[in-house]
Amino acid sequence: MELTLTSVGKKSKQAPAVMQVSDTAFGVEFNETLVHQVVTAYLAAGRAGTHAQKTRSEVRGGGKKPWAQKGSGRARAGTSRSPLWRGGGKTFAAVTGDYSQKVNKKMYSRALCSILSELARQNRLTVVEEFALERIKTQDLIDKIATLGLGDNVLIVTDQADEKLMLSARNLHKIGVCNVKTVDPVSLVGFEKVLMTVGAIKQFEKVLG
Repeated sequence: MELTLTSVGKKSKQAPAVMQVSDTAFGVEFNETLVHQVVTAYLAAGRAGTHAQKTRSEVRGGGKKPWAQKGSGRARAGTSRSPLWRGGGKTFAAVTGDYSQKVNKKMYSRALCSILSELARQNRLTVVEEFALERIKTQDLIDKIATLGLGDNVLIVTDQADEKLMLSARNLHKIGVCNVKTVDPVSLVGFEKVLMTVGAIKQFEKVLG
């Protein structure tokens, strides 16, 4: 499969360069069911699951019977920590839980290949030789993306972590920066455009091929 290399900067009159990529990573059929399963599992794994409430047996106190079973004229009560009482336990108390779903490495890799292939087919994937900034400046990043005509909803994927890019993009909620090791399926699906460097493409081929 071939991917067109986009030049960063002034437009050239010459024909755009073409990069040959592996069909195994960038030319597979889109598997919507698998992608949905992997994306759902990734989002579920991010849930903390730390919510907790106490039942009547876990609330402190309430060991003594409030009053006698008979003769007081009031409804019988065995504990002051009943869910009907103020300060009592919860009837159906929430408990801590683990929401993670099992996704093996092969499924995860196939889902990434499916997403990358679909991005290439939909012309949502832009490949450049390199993408870096000389200084930490948000406006410089905005201007550089504007020269490529990618809009304002872009995920930038590099081969190595770039601190200047990350710091320049941290105030832009519609522009994300990551590298091949930290990229996730949710980000690849969520952004309208994906900008990758040649180094990132080669790493994806090595990992997924």
